[in-house]
Amino acid sequence: MSTPPEAADRRALEVSPGQLGTAAAGLLDQGHRLALAAAHDEGETLRVVYLFLAGARPDVPEMRTELSVQVPAAAPHLPSLAGASFPAGRFEREMHDLFGLIPDGHPLPRRLVRHAHWPAGWYPMRRDAGPPPPFSAAEPYPFLTVTGPGVFEIPVGPVHAGLIEPGHFRFSVVGESIVKLKARLWFVHRGVEKLFEGIDPVRGTELAERISGDTSTGHAVAFARAVEDALGVRPPAEVDRARVLLVELERIYNHVADLGALANDVGFGIANAHAQRLREQALRLNARVTGHRLLRGATGPGWARLLALPDPVELGRLAAEAGELAEICLRNSIVRDRFAGTAVLGTQQAGELGCLGPVARASGVRGDARWDHPSVALPGGPVVHSGGDVLARFLVRRDELAFSAELVAGLCRDGLPLAAGAALGRAAGTTAGAAAGAAAGAAAGAAAGAEGAQPRAGVGIVEGWRGTIVHRVELADGLLRRVKVVDPSWFNWPALPVALSGAIVPDFPLVNKSFNLSYAGNDL
Repeated sequence: MSTPPEAADRRALEVSPGQLGTAAAGLLDQGHRLALAAAHDEGETLRVVYLFLAGARPDVPEMRTELSVQVPAAAPHLPSLAGASFPAGRFEREMHDLFGLIPDGHPLPRRLVRHAHWPAGWYPMRRDAGPPPPFSAAEPYPFLTVTGPGVFEIPVGPVHAGLIEPGHFRFSVVGESIVKLKARLWFVHRGVEKLFEGIDPVRGTELAERISGDTSTGHAVAFARAVEDALGVRPPAEVDRARVLLVELERIYNHVADLGALANDVGFGIANAHAQRLREQALRLNARVTGHRLLRGATGPGWARLLALPDPVELGRLAAEAGELAEICLRNSIVRDRFAGTAVLGTQQAGELGCLGPVARASGVRGDARWDHPSVALPGGPVVHSGGDVLARFLVRRDELAFSAELVAGLCRDGLPLAAGAALGRAAGTTAGAAAGAAAGAAAGAAAGAEGAQPRAGVGIVEGWRGTIVHRVELADGLLRRVKVVDPSWFNWPALPVALSGAIVPDFPLVNKSFNLSYAGNDL
C-alpha cells in the first residue's frame, strides 16, 4: 500500500449560504455536473456537501470539486439550486424529507421520498429523530390532473405482476397516446444510508453489495474506492485491474439479459429464451471466478480476490452468440419497427436531466466514468448512439457487451494475480485480508487508528452497467460516520416520463425495459 500525494485534480471549498448559488452556477457553467448532494447532522448545525464532477477535460484541471455549506439546525434554510440544475432540485427535496433542510425558492417543494402517511415534522436521518411516530392515514398524492376531451387516466401499480419491484405509474392518455406520465417511487425505501452509520468498512462492504442486487460489484467497488480515498491509501494496480474485470463481468450478464428482454417485449420470445441461456452461462462463469453468481465477496477496501480467471475462449464465444442474437433481432422487421423511433429522448433533454449510462449514451451524451474517471487506462472511448430511441438503447447494450468481453479477455491474457492488496483498517488480518493475499494493511491500519474524532472524507466513482455510481463516505475512528450513495437510476428515472410523452400505452413495458432502472438503487 502507498499513500498518494495530495491530489491535484480535486478541491474542497467552504461557502456561505449566500455564496452557494454563485459558486454552483460557476461550476455548472464550466461543464461540471452535480453528482451528489449529501446532508450531515452536526448537532447544532446541518452541513451539506455538493460534489461536482468535470470528467476528462483538459481545460478543467479540477475534476472533482466539493462545495460545503453549514446552516443552523434550528433554522435550516438554504437557497435552492433547482433553477440552475434539475438534479439539484431533486437532491434538495430528498434532503428536506430526510433531514428537514428547507430549500428556499424551490419551484416544486413537495415531498419526494416520504409518502403522505409519513409523519409530518419527523426527519429520520436527524440525530434526534428517535423512533418513528405513528404513521397516519395516507392522503392522496397531488398528481397533476390532465383534462380535456377524451382524456382519461390509467393507474398502474405499485404492485405489479411478476418480479418487478413496486412503483406507481399514472398515465393520462387520449386513446392510446400518452399525454403525461407520472412515476411515483420510494415504496421500498429501506433507510440504507442510516444503516451504514457506525459500522466498520467490512460490514459496510457487505451492505454496499446489497444496495441493488444486480449491481453488487458496482456498488462494492464504489464503496471500496471511497474508503480508500478517505484513508489516503492507494491499493496495488492489480486490485484496480481485478475490479475492472469484475465490473465488466457484471455489465455482460446484465446487458445480455436486457437484449433478450427487449425482444421479448415485442413478442420475440425465442430471442429471450436464448438470451436467458447466455445469461445463465455468464452467471456460472461469475461463480467460477468469484464463488458467487452475482460476484459478491470478491472485493473490499484495499483488496480484490478471484478464485479463477475467466476463460477468454468461453467469453469470446458467449459474446459472439450475443452479437448474433442481437443481429437476428434487428433483422426481424417487426422488432426493428417497434424499436425504431419509439420513445425518443433527445440529446438536450438527456443532458438537462443529468442522465447517465446507456440511457445517456443512446441519446448522444458521451459521459462514461471508465474514461472520465479512470482507474485503469482503457483503449477507445465510450459507445455512443444518437437516436435516443429504444433501438439506440438496444444498440448501446449490444456494443458495450462486445467491448466488455474483449476487455475482460485482454485482462486475462495479460495475467492477473488471483489475490491482491490487504484489507484496510479494522479488516486487516481478518479472513478477507488473508484471502486477499496479505497479512495486514499496515499503512491503512495506522491511518484508520490515527483518525480521532475528525472525519476523513472520500469519494468512489465507478461506471456500473446502468451508469456512473458515486459513493461518498466520512470515516471517524475507523467507523463510518456518513455514507451517501447515488445510483445512476436516481438520475435516469425522471427521463422515462419525458421519453414516453407522445408514445402509446402498449409500448410502456418495452420503453420501461429499454431504460431498465433500479427501484432499490433509487429508493435506498
